[in-house]
Amino acid sequence: MSVPEDEERLLPLAQRWPRASKFLLSGCAATVAELATFPLDLTKTRLQMQGEAALARLGDSARESAPYRGMVRTALGIVQEEGFLKLWQGVTPAIYRHVVYSGGRMVTYEHLREAVFGKSEDKHYPLWKSVIGGMMAGVVGQFLANPTDLVKVQMQMEGKRKLEGKPLRFRGVHHAFAKILAEGGIRGLWAGWVPNIQRAALVNMGDLTTYDTVKHYLVLNTSLEENIMTHGLSSNLVGSHTATQ
Repeated sequence: MSVPEDEERLLPLAQRWPRASKFLLSGCAATVAELATFPLDLTKTRLQMQGEAALARLGDSARESAPYRGMVRTALGIVQEEGFLKLWQGVTPAIYRHVVYSGGRMVTYEHLREAVFGKSEDKHYPLWKSVIGGMMAGVVGQFLANPTDLVKVQMQMEGKRKLEGKPLRFRGVHHAFAKILAEGGIRGLWAGWVPNIQRAALVNMGDLTTYDTVKHYLVLNTSLEENIMTHGLSSNLVGSHTATQ
């Protein structure tokens, strides 16, 4: 049943634009998670690049000459030599990626659940529908986010080039987008999208299925209603917005 225009204006924004609200909520949660975990991702990447560069230069003696050993020493070395804020160097493309990916997959999943598959008579969403919906949402979210994912990886590779003494290719995130677009066209921004969406489909098959199960349990067994707060709580409980994906 449609809501009169005057009454609709009085509704909270989350009820007037539920899809947009869920996209923003998922994107904000992904941003917070990415900011919290990015130093771990950076130190892991730095260790990997350091090992590859050292092996290329020194062969078997690379281990003895490595400046960083272990996650903690790597993080401390970055802080001492480059500054504390350098632990978040390159976080911008990672945030872009997770906002698009997390928001896109969540909005897609909600649309599939409400408008395509539908719930059963007792308002329950069957497991098989959650599995299929989660996989399809993961595919859509990752496909939308593939350009930002590509730029994130390319920007991380700049660290390896720096360790090898090679000139940097990109001046920043927007320059990376422009250069990839100029060299490969629109299709170049979606390089490697097939294995990426395959992985996203498998991850979200479990991720969003768990999210929906937890939310359904909260609505049935607590005083919570199905609204944006329950959505956020369910996402936090199952970690469906985290940056580990």
